[in-house]
Amino acid sequence: MPIEQRGVDTIPEAERTSTPRDLVSILLGSNLCLGVIVFGWLPVSFGLGLWPAVTSVVVGTAVGVAVTAPLALVSLRTATNLSTSSGAAFGVRGRLVGSVVGLLLALGYTALTLWIGGDVMVGTLARLAGLPSGGLSHTLVYAVLAACTVVGAVYGYRLLLRLSKILAVVMTVLLLIGLIAYAPDLTTAAPPDTPYLLGSFWPTWALSAVAAGLSGPIAFITLLGDYTRYISPVRHHPRRVLRATCLGLVVGLLVPQLFGTYTALAARASLDYAGPLVAAAPAWYLVPLLLAATAGSVGNAGLMLYSMGLDLDAILPRATRARATLVVAGVATAFVFLGHFVWNAQSAMTSFVLLLTAIGTPWAVITVIAHRRCRGAYDAEALQVYNRGTRGGVYWFRAGWHPHATIGWALGAAVGLCGVSTPLYEGPLLTLTGGVDCSFVLSGLVGGVTYAVLTRPGAQSAAGRARGQARPAAQHTP
Repeated sequence: MPIEQRGVDTIPEAERTSTPRDLVSILLGSNLCLGVIVFGWLPVSFGLGLWPAVTSVVVGTAVGVAVTAPLALVSLRTATNLSTSSGAAFGVRGRLVGSVVGLLLALGYTALTLWIGGDVMVGTLARLAGLPSGGLSHTLVYAVLAACTVVGAVYGYRLLLRLSKILAVVMTVLLLIGLIAYAPDLTTAAPPDTPYLLGSFWPTWALSAVAAGLSGPIAFITLLGDYTRYISPVRHHPRRVLRATCLGLVVGLLVPQLFGTYTALAARASLDYAGPLVAAAPAWYLVPLLLAATAGSVGNAGLMLYSMGLDLDAILPRATRARATLVVAGVATAFVFLGHFVWNAQSAMTSFVLLLTAIGTPWAVITVIAHRRCRGAYDAEALQVYNRGTRGGVYWFRAGWHPHATIGWALGAAVGLCGVSTPLYEGPLLTLTGGVDCSFVLSGLVGGVTYAVLTRPGAQSAAGRARGQARPAAQHTP
């Protein structure tokens, strides 16, 4: 299979051969991994029992999918990734906001996947073969996982799609076996040494809904376009693509996360997940657990690393996608070691996802508003101005930036950061929200409303200009 040569350029119509079913496969197969499963442990580590944990994850995921899924339709029309597509709202230089947000999201989740997968692999090999559990073992396992991940990410979308189709079947079977393996030890109450993280039930439940449930879909705000740019709007109706996105996100996130809650309660995992998970596993499940940790981590981290390469390619157009992928792989691997040897797992995970959610949500809301206003009509050539090192075009606005979109995002992100509640930082607006983390709602509302008000009729928005000057959607790709 040849290495993918496409970066963030426009995908020609002849190469857009993927289907909505492929989209479901990639969202399901890539998410059935320990990097997503571990988010189901968070509610338990916060002090929530079975049903409070399940309801918080389900509600948070449902809200996140409602906000995130429409973004899949943007790249369906533009035939390029979402950060580049957001230039229609933010300007061809302003879309760097999306590239940076996407790069940070993918960086964090890649490191998380390799970290948790590596820890479970070391623990399982220690029980199976007596592997020492010291720093050298972790270093070697992390390095092997990272190397396998780089191969998939460099080869690109086609290889990752094939891998996801296989993982969708294999990982589903392994998780079903896992339900049987941990069933004898299942309890509905949180471990006795885990009081409510925020002191009372509802603030802790709300934190879980955002950190464990909502963060899953939000992680895909810049990733969905990496897959839908290969689907043709000529052959596949947007409604089918939207339904496939919703199905892939809901099933692909809820199944592993609820498995994580199930196993965390069975293993009495409070301050750590990987160690108790391995210790509580019956001997006959160790080999399936090792396979799940290895294959699932490579599949998920490969897609995240692929997205990171695209985002860095969008920031530095002179870098090829393959070279950009190798660079970000090194950075992600460094974060893996920091996560294991330096940071507290629960605090680092929770703080990361909450802060990135507050920053990324207003960008997603503004991009969706612009898409609805232009009714999916984009000038694909004008979106590539920055990548080609030229100037001008319908999305040039003011020196390549749309001031109103940028102001809306900045205000939304600032308000969101002021309303966030993490183990490492608490925003000043929490006194007005009763200590409940409303950063997602506040950042999305402030960012979206600001952009909508500033771009009302009378001040022509990016979407309005695109609708007036772009070619029909089906003709955007050469």
